[in-house]
Amino acid sequence: MAKPGPEKKRDRKANGQLPLPTPRAPASASASRVLPMDLKVGDRVVDESGEWEIVSRPYTSNAGKDAHVRVKKVGRPEVTEIRGWRAHERVAVRRG
Repeated sequence: MAKPGPEKKRDRKANGQLPLPTPRAPASASASRVLPMDLKVGDRVVDESGEWEIVSRPYTSNAGKDAHVRVKKVGRPEVTEIRGWRAHERVAVRRG
């Protein structure tokens, strides 16, 4: 039979209680995180390549496991792309 390993000690306060977890800071005051299927026309998504505006409703593929949406670059309407996310991922958007 295997011998149990040493237990890890947690830092405790003076009264013996464990510290509370720290709250996560919000992405920004105007941004919210939604599932890709909850994106709406006019929402804005920001990533490493710039700011994009949603121009069509989302649709799914791969038995509903992937979500896609057509977007256009803000300030350059001739640049359009189809962006895709896993359906369970949350996307940071600004409602516009």
